[in-house]
Amino acid sequence: MTAHLFALCVDANDPPRLARFWAGVLGWEPADHPGDGIALLPNDDTGFRMRFLPTTQEKVGRNQMHFDLTSTSLEDQRQTVARSLELGARHIDVGQRPEEGHVVLADPEGNEFCVIEPGNSFLAECGFIGALSSDGSQEVGYFWSEALGWPLVWDQDQETAIRSPDGGPKITWGGPPVAPKTGKNRLHLDIAPPADGDQLAEVDRLVSLGATRVDIGQGQVSWVVMADPDGNEFCVLTPR
Repeated sequence: MTAHLFALCVDANDPPRLARFWAGVLGWEPADHPGDGIALLPNDDTGFRMRFLPTTQEKVGRNQMHFDLTSTSLEDQRQTVARSLELGARHIDVGQRPEEGHVVLADPEGNEFCVIEPGNSFLAECGFIGALSSDGSQEVGYFWSEALGWPLVWDQDQETAIRSPDGGPKITWGGPPVAPKTGKNRLHLDIAPPADGDQLAEVDRLVSLGATRVDIGQGQVSWVVMADPDGNEFCVLTPR
């Protein structure tokens, strides 16, 4: 069996505040297990949790990935935007055109996310989190399809998307041009071998698919820090 996506991790200057924001937006509940730190558990088919990790580094530039939140109607979209603003979000301009129907927001620490207009056919089968939309190459889309065992659900014009066979959000990569990487990503994925799996065997498998082991100053830890073919960091946890 392949590894499974365990968490989307967010570096945060104020983890409790950011966790409260996303709990309010998504309706997710905090995890009870102390080993998870500050984490939110999904109440739908999302399939992975959110973890908020402390950092002293301020956000610089746009994130490599962001949420696309879906809407069932224009009123539903307005309500999601209004709720987000009340919780501490703000409108931002990332170059979107006036005729585009989605609304671009940033959370209290500047992490971008979009509230998509109703009737979006690409996300029609998805839940409230329609996609984890990522800047990345076709190659990295193929890598993550193999790494997670999720089939490609889009592969056209160097744009790719994958989705778990169990449902949940899509993960998408927009293809070229891919923005040059200037430092450690603020968001990263945690993946874990199955409970009866082996962490180092999984690391070796990921290396064979094109990943590399990297040192970000993590020191002696139980997880292994790696980078995908585009250089985006991710962590391989112990089996769970």
